[in-house]
Amino acid sequence: MASKIRASHILVEKHSQALQILEELKRGKKFKELARKHSTCPSGKKGGDLGIFGRGQMVKEFEKAAFALKVGEVSQPVKTKFGYHIIKKTG
Repeated sequence: MASKIRASHILVEKHSQALQILEELKRGKKFKELARKHSTCPSGKKGGDLGIFGRGQMVKEFEKAAFALKVGEVSQPVKTKFGYHIIKKTG
């Protein structure tokens, strides 16, 4: 089990927004472009890149989902106290 991973995310307020972004991803839109356009997190300016992080550095729901992904895989919407995240494991 990896102790550190690299991930990007798109953070939005509503579940419906997250589902709409997932549809755009399925239609071939780039994750980085959608992060810059939609994410309310400051990381959106960097295409959603959160860099490398270890266990215990993110809220539990986010961490659980991010560590469960395979590299290159994108999560379903993950609800946290910050809103809804679409997570992509990048390394």
